Amino acid sequence: MEENKTYNLNQLAMITGYTTRSLRVFLKEGVLEGEKTDGIWRFSEEQVQDFISRQAVRQNMATKRNAVVFDFLAEAYRTENRACVILDFAVGEGEAMEISGFFCARMCEAKDMEFRFSYERGVARVILSGKEDAVSGMLKAYYEGK
Repeated sequence: MEENKTYNLNQLAMITGYTTRSLRVFLKEGVLEGEKTDGIWRFSEEQVQDFISRQAVRQNMATKRNAVVFDFLAEAYRTENRACVILDFAVGEGEAMEISGFFCARMCEAKDMEFRFSYERGVARVILSGKEDAVSGMLKAYYEGK
């Protein structure tokens, strides 16, 4: 039997675009629920979904998600090759969390790349922005692992 997926504070920050500091404030205020074990916050898929389904959180996430794309487009001068990719997957909630989990696990080690994730109305959206080789490597890893 497969163990339920959990996310740590850094992974939740990557998914939502919030800083870990902001997430700690949400924990303190009771807006976000999680379990702290051995000094590490852990969040179940259900806790993550409850948090991101709040209207104010969802709106702020959309703003942060859109800012990644806007910032990429607004940057007029680049000294290196960069890429911004938006992937939309028509999937159920369970598969959406698997997609999120894949990217979260790899983003912890990734450098020079931003990641945003959302799931609304049956569509999981992944946004990757950063150095061209880092983004293409992440896409290659995802599609080869399928």
